[in-house]
Amino acid sequence: MTDIAPVTKAVVPAAGLGTRFLPATKATPKEMLPVVDKPAIQYVVEEAVDAGLGDVLMVTGRSKRSIEDHFDRAYELEEALRAKGDDGRLSAVRESSELAIMHYVRQGEPRGLGHAVHCARQHVGREPFAVLLGDDMIDARDKLLQRMIEVRGRYGGSVVALMEVPADQVSAYGCAAIEATDEDDVVRISDLVEKPSAEEAPSNWIIIGRYVCDPAVFDVLEKTPPGRGGEIQLTDALRTLADMPAEEGGGVFGVKFRGRRYDTGNKLEYLRTVVQFAAERPDLSPEFLPWLREFVRTHDGVGGDGNA
Repeated sequence: MTDIAPVTKAVVPAAGLGTRFLPATKATPKEMLPVVDKPAIQYVVEEAVDAGLGDVLMVTGRSKRSIEDHFDRAYELEEALRAKGDDGRLSAVRESSELAIMHYVRQGEPRGLGHAVHCARQHVGREPFAVLLGDDMIDARDKLLQRMIEVRGRYGGSVVALMEVPADQVSAYGCAAIEATDEDDVVRISDLVEKPSAEEAPSNWIIIGRYVCDPAVFDVLEKTPPGRGGEIQLTDALRTLADMPAEEGGGVFGVKFRGRRYDTGNKLEYLRTVVQFAAERPDLSPEFLPWLREFVRTHDGVGGDGNA
């Protein structure tokens, strides 16, 4: 291992079209859909900052200007709130603009996650960096990213977050073939397969949306041909890195994550996430939970036609 430079930068790909949430995402970026009263993307940036990554590059696309606006100052709104003496809302509005040093680059066309990450090359340079996908929210109490950075510091190479799922779910994710290390939650990745069938999957451990990448990934991505779906897959680049020597930035490790993850990439999981977050909010739960219990009680067994 020749490069143990600290990880200080985070890359957040946010250029997707959000087609699973149409028509809501026709004019509003999926990443800006609220989880209670904060857009999902803010939770992701907060996670990066909490892990010590105060330099955040957002990879956006057309019609994503509202993301930039959200993390910018809103002087007129702030002044209106200040004039009303509404310090609570003023603080909440200013919070997003003071979180991190934000940078933006556009992905000109939707060519996959690997291409989106490659768009960060000029900003990141030859430093290791974290990648956080906006669809995946990790509970703030579970310090996954910090652990991944620690593993990168010990082993070098790149690090992915792994989560065990039932066999019938592996086809929706990148899946890893793993080898044990002397740490219970750390494995060496020997192979990666993007969205395999249950029969072809090398394990039930899937990659979730957190990565710590060696800068060698950029050279690999530049040479990676389009894979599944005609897109440049980050999984394919990591598969190449897994076979490369450590002195060239190779080696891929996985952190087995058994904590709380919220997938906001589809409607059902998004709704579950909103309910879970609301149920744990001390300002909402005293009224929300009794209502929710009553709602479930009165609707238990009710079919789609409204009849029990």
